[in-house]
Amino acid sequence: MGCEDGVMDSVIVVGGGISGVACAQIVAKAGLDVVLLERGRSLGGRMAIAMTEGRPVDTGASYFTVSDDVFASVVDTWAERGLAHQWTDTFEVFEDGQPMEPKTGSDRWAAALGLRLLVEDLARGLAVERHTVQAVTLTGEGHSVQVDGRGASAVALAMPDPQARRLLDPKSPTVATLDDPFVPVLALSAGWDTRCWGPLDRGGAAAASIFEGAFVNGDDDVAWIADDGQRRGDGAAVLVAHSTPTLASAYLNSPQEATSRMLKAVTTLLGISEQPRWTDMHRWSFARPTGGHRATYHLGEDNIGVCGDAWSQRPRVEAAYLSGVALGAAIVQRLN
Repeated sequence: MGCEDGVMDSVIVVGGGISGVACAQIVAKAGLDVVLLERGRSLGGRMAIAMTEGRPVDTGASYFTVSDDVFASVVDTWAERGLAHQWTDTFEVFEDGQPMEPKTGSDRWAAALGLRLLVEDLARGLAVERHTVQAVTLTGEGHSVQVDGRGASAVALAMPDPQARRLLDPKSPTVATLDDPFVPVLALSAGWDTRCWGPLDRGGAAAASIFEGAFVNGDDDVAWIADDGQRRGDGAAVLVAHSTPTLASAYLNSPQEATSRMLKAVTTLLGISEQPRWTDMHRWSFARPTGGHRATYHLGEDNIGVCGDAWSQRPRVEAAYLSGVALGAAIVQRLN
């Protein structure tokens, strides 16, 4: 319901990534009216997938980790229903083109049908509308917050700071809180007929039995490589590489032109001699924050809130979810 009816939505959440969906779910569970506005054709935000030859490929977030009990309870339900699974705790490491000892850390989680499916699962039961928001304004008359002329008791912007700043009324005090810069990344997906890479040769050192993924340090073009067949569990001969922010900045307006450079870096690092049968490039203009806010979310006196992975000292999928939950709870408390 919009202000054209003379009735306002209690809460409008703008952005259908995991933080926006988590925020909307908390508000809905409290019994308040809430509508989620998403400009894309599907939910997911940076937990996006691309369909290639009928197969999903994660082009955004590569995986997620779990350390918080609240998020762990959600992940447990996904695992029980077969929506998410533990992938690996070990990745390869390249330093200046040379393979080093693997790095072992937290369990990384993945989803056979793509991480976007997890966001869509969280959104079950929510009122979702496809709409590209142009402006969030303060009217000073009655209920002061409007989204494209649609009145609301509160508005949550679940998106990177630069995108939120573009939408906000300059008079909103929330503008002053949006100071965290983001860097771009290009995501190159490539598929072969058969798997033509294997364990790395470390010059006599023990090789890993299976290549899962690699952190790439000291390369001008590529920073991360994931084996999507291993990640998804279907064994497909598909790799996904993320560029360095420097390369992405140089090709932000023509991302396809960076394909050959990234592909050369990947094939050289992994010793691949064959050319892929297909490639696909995706641009993330605001891929990740370079730092993080000290607070978990923002909710101003104007009832405009902001949430997302930047509202954490450790930006990641889990942080985005927890930020959305925290903002949703704060909105419920404010309106009640």
